Amino acid sequence: MLETNWTGASTVPSRSLYPHQWSWDSAFVAIGLRHLSPLRAQTELETLLDAQWGDGRVPHIVFNPSVPLDAYFPSPDFWRSSTAGRAAGAPRTVQTSGIVQPPVHALAAWLVHRADPVLSRARGFLARVHPRLAAWHRYLLHHRDLGGGGLASVVHPWEQGMDNSPCWDLPLSRVTPAPARSFRRADLDHGAAEDRPTDLDYGRYVRLATEYRDGEYADGAGEFAVEDPAFNALLIASEHALARIAAELGATATARHARAERLTAALVERLWDPASGMFLCRDLRDPAGDRPGQGALVPERGVSGLVPLLLPGLPRDVVTALLETAAGPHFGLGTTTRLPPSYDLLGEAFDPHRYWRGPAWFNTSWLLERGLRTHGRLQQADALRESVLGLAEATDFAEYVDPYTGEACGATGFSWTAALALDLLHGDTTGTVTADMGLKGGNRR
Repeated sequence: MLETNWTGASTVPSRSLYPHQWSWDSAFVAIGLRHLSPLRAQTELETLLDAQWGDGRVPHIVFNPSVPLDAYFPSPDFWRSSTAGRAAGAPRTVQTSGIVQPPVHALAAWLVHRADPVLSRARGFLARVHPRLAAWHRYLLHHRDLGGGGLASVVHPWEQGMDNSPCWDLPLSRVTPAPARSFRRADLDHGAAEDRPTDLDYGRYVRLATEYRDGEYADGAGEFAVEDPAFNALLIASEHALARIAAELGATATARHARAERLTAALVERLWDPASGMFLCRDLRDPAGDRPGQGALVPERGVSGLVPLLLPGLPRDVVTALLETAAGPHFGLGTTTRLPPSYDLLGEAFDPHRYWRGPAWFNTSWLLERGLRTHGRLQQADALRESVLGLAEATDFAEYVDPYTGEACGATGFSWTAALALDLLHGDTTGTVTADMGLKGGNRR
């Protein structure tokens, strides 16, 4: 399906449900493609970065002009990037959305380079993408530090990638939904309504996106601002990778590694919750927050709070607690579930089939597999790897699955499922993954 979903310059997640280029999908696709065609993997990232805005943001969708407008909503005529985004430097020659997705791109670029350094150097791949990736990180670290504590915030649930996680329910409850008659959901043409976000949630998504667009994509004024652990963990991992890229190009990497370590400390200080044994989201707009002007932690356990296991620089007690939480009754990793669920098995909002409210996803499973291996839990990592590979094949590379039964949900022939299965087939299983991924090792006490 990576061949079927290839457009000639990039890979769509799914021909039916997602017919354009998505930002973090392309990063994951590149990570897998590097084993088959390093050139295509490089092209995947280059195509995405060609749509970067002048302020540094990498949009979450790059639209294919040959796809009919009614094939996907919100479509280019909703986002109006070339007009509403003009002040933020939106490109004029391609239509994009105005929001972002998790910054996996520097990590992907480093892994793609390592797959064929000779080709990469001959094409000047890293030299071309490095300034764009650096601008992307500057945007997140400066424009999106809405809480003032060093972490990047998301201003729409779609930016975090786990679109309708129950972690967003409380922050979204303060958003007045757009009228149902004001938009038409194209996703229901291709997916079962019981597996997709509700109309109420979708109305709130549309309201937030509309107000962000009408504010010319300026950051900081919206009703929704959340510091998310997975988003920031991926930013930290990519900071380390960007340092490796800089070193490969002959520049100093010390300052960027140090920045990643400061961000790790901020992640622990702002989002770690010892009582939950995991990282939680911080709702910066919560008026009754525990920190004046900085909101409060959202008391919901999502898989996002386990993703920081990817980072080798976490304090040891945090790593120990995360591993216990992952294997415990809330996520059942290695015990009751076949793949880690996207949301707390014991949570009131848990639904094993509804989009990001309980089903297991292959990209988060891949991240946790890498995290287990990073911290030397090779037996658990091997077991998760085998589960991912077995379910990917058995479900025809489904978009996501029931965490208990492994039943396929959403689209099949899903690109990042195929790509990440491919990476696990070819990837490191020895525990030396830290260096391969561009991360700087060493746990803090």
